Amino acid sequence: MKDALLLVDVVNDFEHEDGEKLLESFRSRHAGFVHALEQARADGLTVVYANDTFGDWRGDAPALVRRALEGRGGELVEPIAPQEDDCFVVKPRYSAFDHTPLELILREREIERLLLGGMSTEGCVAQTAIDARELGFKVSVLADACATIDERVEQVALEYVETVAGAFLVRS
Repeated sequence: MKDALLLVDVVNDFEHEDGEKLLESFRSRHAGFVHALEQARADGLTVVYANDTFGDWRGDAPALVRRALEGRGGELVEPIAPQEDDCFVVKPRYSAFDHTPLELILREREIERLLLGGMSTEGCVAQTAIDARELGFKVSVLADACATIDERVEQVALEYVETVAGAFLVRS
């Protein structure tokens, strides 16, 4: 089975309404993000970033990365920032598939399973998992590589994507 690591909204400056809560969660779970990315790179997997535009529709991934590195939590974003060979798509909505070329990129690379992490678990990660399953991809949500605004709601979302959408949950 051909896998890809998909990281949703990890290029983040945390300058938004729920930024402080999300940054706190990201900080406490940072090792899981780093481990997932290091493992994917060591295994030679395709790495794809799908990220909110923060209102900047130029599709300028390097500018989004710079903004995140210079923002709150930049020291946490740096070790998991995209590298030159990684794919990067900007997304207008919660799901990384909604109005983006993500499905085309994955099909072109013959990806069958997504190893999914990002933030927030209960929002963009869950919606991306649901859409991926609807499109026929296998999905493993890397719970240790997800950050949340609300742990109670996160647990509901993870239970839903596992029992209803059919994604697998992977925890250390």
